[in-house]
Parts: sequence; C-alpha cells; structure tokens
Amino acid sequence: MEQTEKNEEKKDSTEDPLNELREPPKERKPIRISKGDLRRKARERAKDRPIHERIMQKLFSRDEQKSYKELIINCEALETRVALLKEGILEDFDVERKEDDRMVGAIFKGYVQNLEPGLKAAFVDIGQPKNAFLHYWDMLPASTDSGVEIVRSNEGAPKKGRRKPGNIKDIPSMYPVGSEIVVQITKAQIGSKGPRTTTNVALPGRFLVLMPYAGQCGISRKIEDKQERTRLKRILNGLTLPEGMGVIIRTAGEGKKGRYFIRDLHLLLSTWDKVVAKMNATSEPTCLYQEPGLIGITARDFLTEEIDRVMVDDKAAHQELVETVARISSRSKSKIQYFDEKIPVFERFNVERQIQQVFMRRVPLPSGGEIVIEQTEALVAVDVNTGGHKGSNKDGKGFILQANIEAAVEVARQVRLRNMGGLIIIDFIDMKQKRDRNAVHKRIKAEMAEDKAKHNILPISSLGIMQMTRQRHAESTISGIYVNCPYCTGRGSVKSPRAVSIEVQRRILSAITRLQNERSDAPIHLKTYLHPVNYERLTVADDNLVKEIERSYGVKLTFSSNEAYHVENFKVLDGTTGKEIV
Repeated sequence: MEQTEKNEEKKDSTEDPLNELREPPKERKPIRISKGDLRRKARERAKDRPIHERIMQKLFSRDEQKSYKELIINCEALETRVALLKEGILEDFDVERKEDDRMVGAIFKGYVQNLEPGLKAAFVDIGQPKNAFLHYWDMLPASTDSGVEIVRSNEGAPKKGRRKPGNIKDIPSMYPVGSEIVVQITKAQIGSKGPRTTTNVALPGRFLVLMPYAGQCGISRKIEDKQERTRLKRILNGLTLPEGMGVIIRTAGEGKKGRYFIRDLHLLLSTWDKVVAKMNATSEPTCLYQEPGLIGITARDFLTEEIDRVMVDDKAAHQELVETVARISSRSKSKIQYFDEKIPVFERFNVERQIQQVFMRRVPLPSGGEIVIEQTEALVAVDVNTGGHKGSNKDGKGFILQANIEAAVEVARQVRLRNMGGLIIIDFIDMKQKRDRNAVHKRIKAEMAEDKAKHNILPISSLGIMQMTRQRHAESTISGIYVNCPYCTGRGSVKSPRAVSIEVQRRILSAITRLQNERSDAPIHLKTYLHPVNYERLTVADDNLVKEIERSYGVKLTFSSNEAYHVENFKVLDGTTGKEIV
C-alpha cells in the first residue's frame, strides 16, 4: 500500500497566535448574575426619578408595592432591540431586524389556490413566495374566546361579498378554487411551512381590538375589578359602531375615561377604511395592512401605565416614540427619555449580560442548580439539574423543592425571552410528595399568568415530567440568531473516523468487484481522497486491514488527504481512468 503525504502540514500552535481561530469557539460557561444586585440598582434608579414622576405614580397607581419597570430601547444599523426590565431583571425581549418583515397580523387579499379535503384546509395565494395555509375551522365565524366576556351583539345583514359559512361542509361550495378571500396572518412562515391565516380579521389598537367581520362586543376577563367592569360595560354600550362590526376592550383600557375609547375607535375605523379602499383598488393578491414596526408596537402594547421609564438611544426613534405616544396617552410622554451617554445603553443597565443567557444551553439557578434547554424540530426539552449541589445531602428534600421552584420561575422567564412555542417538556428533579409537585405546578402557572401567548400547563406526573403547550406566532428568538451548521447540517455531530473507515473499505471492496468483472486480468489501482483524520485511521489503526485487501485481491491502494475535504466525505477513483467509482 502506498501512502500519499498529507497536502497540508499542521502548524505548531505556538508559532501562530491566531491558530485557535481554526477551531470552533468554546461553549460559554453559564453566567451567574446576582438578581439581588440588579434589584438594588433598579431601586436606586427609581429613587433618582424626578419628583413629579414619583408623585404621578402615587396618584394613579393602584398598587402600593408596584415593581419598578423600565423599557430599554437600543437602535442599531441592522436591528432594533427592546428589553423590559422588572426591578432590573430582564422579563421580556424583542428584536426587529431591518431585512425582516413582521408578517404576523398582516392582512392580505388573496385567492383560493386549492382545497385539500383530507387536511380540511385551503391554500391561498397572497402574493408571497409560499401560499398561505387556511384551516377550515379558521374560515368559520370565530367562537367566543374564553378570555372575553361578551357584553352586546352588533350583528347586521351580511356584507356584500362577505359570506359566513354555517359549518365546515359549506366551505368548498362557498369558497371554490379561484374565489377572492381576505385573510390575516396568525402565524408567520416557519421553516418550510407557509404562514397560517384566518378570515376572522382583527385590528388591535391601544385600548380596543376592532373586528370588522364579527359583530360581538366584549371585555377582557383579565380586568377583574367588578366595579371597573361595570363602568367599562357602560362605555362599551355607548360606543357607536358600523353595523356588523365588533370591538373588545383590552386590559390596557382599565381605568381609562370614555374619550380614550372613542378616540381609539376612530383611529381603528380610519385604518380599516384604508384597508377597504386598497382592497377595492386592486384585483391582484396583495398586502392590505401591516403591523407597525417594533417602535410602534412598543408604544401601543408595552408602554402602559405600569411602565415607569423608557430609555431610547436613538434620536429618530425617540421622536417617533414620543409622537406615537402623544396620539395615545399624552401623560406617558414624560416617561420617554433620550439616552445620551457614551456607554451602550444595554451595558449601562446590565441588559447585555442577561441577554447572553438567552442563547446558552445552560442557565444557572440561584441555589446552585441549573436548567438545560434543548430545542428540536418536534419539541423543546428542559432538564433541571442540581448542578453544584449534586451529591450533597445537607439540604435534603427542602433543597429539591427549592431547586424545582427556582427552575419553574426561570423556565417561565426563558420561555418568554426565547419566544419558545409548541410542545415544551420539563424534566424536574424527582419529588416524592404530591404536595411538592402541586407547589411547583402552582408556581409555574403563576409565573406564566402574564404571558400574552396562549398556553396550557399540565400537572407534573409521578415521573417528574411536566407538559406545556404555548402558542407559536413566529420563529423563536434563537432561530433569528443561529442557522443550521453547514458542516453537520444541524445534527450537532459528525461520523467518527472508525465509521468512515468502514465505509471506505466497503466502497473499495465494491469497486474491486466491479472492476474485476469488467477487466478480468487487468491490474487494478484505486485512489482514495479523504480528510486527514480518516487518512490517519486507515493508514495507522486499520493499516493491517488495508494491506489484507491488497494481498487478497491483488490490487494497489493509495490514499491522499486534504484539510479542505469534509470529514464525512471521500471519493474512490480508478487510478487508470481517473473516474470516480460509486
């Protein structure tokens, strides 16, 4: 057997200080951040606020023990980031990248491309690269949401061109292939799947949600005060709506005067008029409405009375935010401040260090344990470990319960920060007592209560497993940062040298058999090209096996390696013709 020298010699790492760049970066260790320090610094910032802001808080806040909340907005050339801090601790995080379209909530005019009775779904051409998916259930009039109390009905005669099927059987006849349809995206395109849509269109405002095709008016059940609900019902009954339209009062409307709702309704109706005008002006599939950018969404959905301060590090974004808020709540304008320091705003408020944990597999817990998060195609798996306390019995059962409760709090937080959706499986540390399992279940439900995404949490099984589902509107935060490894195609591993050596030997034996049948007594010479790590395996550890093949079949085998070759790839060529043998 002839061995061809490697084409690229290994350089001594001591000679080249940049040689380590040839290797992938080492996995970062979990960062243990003192939440106590974050809370202390947040309280100091709360005390440093202008006196008029503190007075306004005492006058209008119903909660004497209200946590200090801040919105930190960082605007860069390629992306805008918004962080919500509660007592200095990162509770919510959103990113908008310049090249990304925020498709969720967008309204399209489209045409039914085809119907799939087996799937009970239609595929709609909305002028995008992928057809939208529309389930038959989402074509029926929306049923009453359990989170909304219906106060009155505003149903009218069916609008021209707006048909309401009574049941699923009516849909194929009422929406045949080629028929025009108006849909709203409820879930963005994820991977190879097109966007999911509904015909139950809803336009969100600051205090109201307008439903142009549903004539039901209601109030969010998250507003629990009975007197306040009675007051809001009177306001809702006094609103003048076009026939056939409905509205829902959002939680942000709690405590607001009637004029705020009238103004919000006027803005929403004006927006819908523009949608209708654009719909009538074109016959092509097109986007009729798109949600505002991250700054606009922040002003609408996050800048509530609960927010104490907003810091923005960009003058243009600061001006846009002030102008947007002025149309909604003039009192909130004083909270918006322009951050004009040399240090980056996310570093100034210790946000950057907390964000780093969002992209780590391991997240530390205060007591020394940790959670390990693995996202797969089918589900998200979370494992709770004792970490530094492993093997220690000094805390006993109390520590297990403590670690699991800490994990429950952190899991709820990480689910929001990472925007994880679908099925989530949590493997808690085994708890023998049912009351301990119930305590952990109760705690995670309480922590998830403020999550805006719909979710369902099942009790912990006797095996310590908890199942959770969470509504997925868009791809997770991590998916916008990472892509599948082009080297291992997302597997996270590559074939071992032993496995590749076995494949190479099989390929060589197959090639020998084929060439012997074709050439009878002609000499056979095979050249194999492969990665250096596999070259070493074949020429050192498996050298005797290669020589045995040469002796048994009377052939000549040569091997050549190159660092540029993929570690799993190789080629066997006919040394006489130079053609590959597969």
